[in-house]
Amino acid sequence: MTLSPSEISDLKRAKTFLENPGLAAKVGNFVGTPIETMLKKLPETVIATVNDVTQKSIEKALDVALFTIDKNERGVSSNWWHKFAVGATGVTGGLFGLPGLAIELPVSTTIMLRSIADIARSEGENLHSTDAKLQCLQVLALGGTSKNDNGTEVGYFAARTALAKAISEAAAHVTKKGLSQHGAPAIVRLISQIASRFSIVVSEKAAAQAVPIVGAIGGAVINTLFIDHFQDMGRGHFIVRRLERQHGQVEIRQIYDSL
Repeated sequence: MTLSPSEISDLKRAKTFLENPGLAAKVGNFVGTPIETMLKKLPETVIATVNDVTQKSIEKALDVALFTIDKNERGVSSNWWHKFAVGATGVTGGLFGLPGLAIELPVSTTIMLRSIADIARSEGENLHSTDAKLQCLQVLALGGTSKNDNGTEVGYFAARTALAKAISEAAAHVTKKGLSQHGAPAIVRLISQIASRFSIVVSEKAAAQAVPIVGAIGGAVINTLFIDHFQDMGRGHFIVRRLERQHGQVEIRQIYDSL
């Protein structure tokens, strides 16, 4: 079975989203300084704080994904509303800098996840399925590409493969036992793997917000770029999954690689 011209166009669009430069490039252009330079200036204590806040944000996002995400019944993704909401939370980060991250990140992550779910639904995902909900959460582990070789920059299909087992085990656990055991190994592994990748992008955001001149308006812009990045990742991911449901994973992977 071959793809139609419109499906090829969709797959090209997905690959553009998934394999193009990620958040660091966009934020670096906004603040006028390479993110890598700002990251080197962050103290180790700040990095540890970012990792801790990221972990807690993913745990909160998991609850949102599994318990509330299917209560939103809109059929078309509402990207602009979510961008506005996340931009508003960025004011906190801009005003208070790094100390505001612990307050702002769990909120912005939750809003982003709802936006990703809207996108998933618009691409035909059944969000009553535990696997589909966890696929929304997985988008937070997709970083795009950059000049640096780090945990988020291994390519879309490599990132999916790395998380596939953890997603499958977590879905099986939730289906059988629900989320009553947050400390269950399957849940812990999934949160840890997603958080380790998401924290790299969060560190880039935090480094930008640490620039003294950013302020409230700059914080709102950085957060808007933040959600825009993950909306692109979500759109690309769920376009690929839609085409895989129609034509099979092997064929879509082969065509994706050839584009």
